[in-house]
Amino acid sequence: MEHEPTAALIRAQLRRLRLKAELSQEEFGKLVHFSGSQVSAVELGQRPLDRFFLSRADEVLATGGLLMSLLKLAERDGQPSWFRPWLEAERQAQQLRCYQPNLVPGLLQTENYARAIIRTDGSLSDDEVERRLAIRMDRQCLLPQPQLTTFVAVIDEVVLRRAGEGFRGLMGEQVAHLVECVERSEVSVHIIPAEVSVHIGLTGPFTLARGVDGGWIGYLENQLGGTVIEKDEDLAVLQSRWESVRSEALPRGQSIELMKEVMTSWS
Repeated sequence: MEHEPTAALIRAQLRRLRLKAELSQEEFGKLVHFSGSQVSAVELGQRPLDRFFLSRADEVLATGGLLMSLLKLAERDGQPSWFRPWLEAERQAQQLRCYQPNLVPGLLQTENYARAIIRTDGSLSDDEVERRLAIRMDRQCLLPQPQLTTFVAVIDEVVLRRAGEGFRGLMGEQVAHLVECVERSEVSVHIIPAEVSVHIGLTGPFTLARGVDGGWIGYLENQLGGTVIEKDEDLAVLQSRWESVRSEALPRGQSIELMKEVMTSWS
């Protein structure tokens, strides 16, 4: 999905930079490993913007990453209108609190795990799977941001142990990544052990973000997308449920040991 005003800007900048470099479409195509006709199709809007193409174009034209930065803006602008407030809240958050009963949280997913999850939607083309994957991986760049002081994730143990025969290596990689993530000072992962069979969090995943102004915003995932939560009374309910699921989870050290034990079982 392309956001047309931003996509048009990318194409215009690409053409301007190519002409400034005094390269024909054929000459430029050879440098970025595309044909001249493919370059023409991109510039005219007859071919979708391609991440590999724009990444190579940034290198060849020495743009400092301009085209890829514009593409990320286009992808963000192309998100559903209801999702944009959450993306902005997530990007500017000082604190993030995430509970997930079924999956590893998106900000902590490996590329292989994320691709496998996205592919469960059989209606998506391979190109759309890769586009959504790229957006998810790009969102992860917020973790090292200086304003994000804490990201706390609570995950049910069943999430770590859900793997069929063809999924074992992928899950081993994913759990190892979680262990690496908690080595960062701002990231904590806490596991609710399997023996806690019933708790309030099982009604569904949610995330809370605290902004620089001290205010909170919430996000609820569902089968059709998600809902951004901004009402004070609804946020109070989510904060109460966060305290409940957090209290059921193991402390940081015990959670790490459990993750390592699971990781060993998958290897």
